[in-house]
Order: sequence, then C-alpha cells, then structure tokens
Amino acid sequence: MGKPAPLGTILQQAIKVTRIDVDLDAFRLWQQWKDVVGPEIAENTKPEAIKGKLLLVNASSAPWMQQLQFLKPELIEKLNQALGKELVKDIRFKIGPVNGK
Repeated sequence: MGKPAPLGTILQQAIKVTRIDVDLDAFRLWQQWKDVVGPEIAENTKPEAIKGKLLLVNASSAPWMQQLQFLKPELIEKLNQALGKELVKDIRFKIGPVNGK
C-alpha cells in the first residue's frame, strides 16, 4: 500500500474514469442557463443535451431560432466563460418544448 491520498483526489479520479464529470458540467450549464443567457432568452429556450462539445437547445419558435443563430458565438463564449472551460464548441437550435410551453 502506498501513501494515503486525499479523498478529493480519489473522487476526482473516479469521476474521470466514469465520465460523470461531463454530467456534472451539463448540470452546471443547466443550473446557470438563465444567468448566462439572460431572462428573455431563457424564457424562450431550454438546453436539451450535450453531445461531445455540441450543445442542443430547444427554441420556442422559428423567429427565436433565427435570432439565436446570430447570437451563437456570444452564447458559446459566455457559457464557456461561466463554466471555466471550453465545454461548448457549437450550438444547434431546434424548435421544441421550452419550460412547459
């Protein structure tokens, strides 16, 4: 047996092995969504999934999808800045359920 390791180190290694870290990042993104994108965008969007570095986001309507395309680079930058790492490289928008709408 080697030298005892801090519990935090052991947990971080276990998380990396099981890929829970991606789920935790996604959870943080969902939790911070409204603060990062602002209340108006948050009211008309809902993050749905992360696949690799692609974020899938539901939008409430076609006009919102078009507006979000213009805001995509800014949203990606804000999200990554809020998460403290480059989690999102691209965002794909589709019309879908948003906050029960």
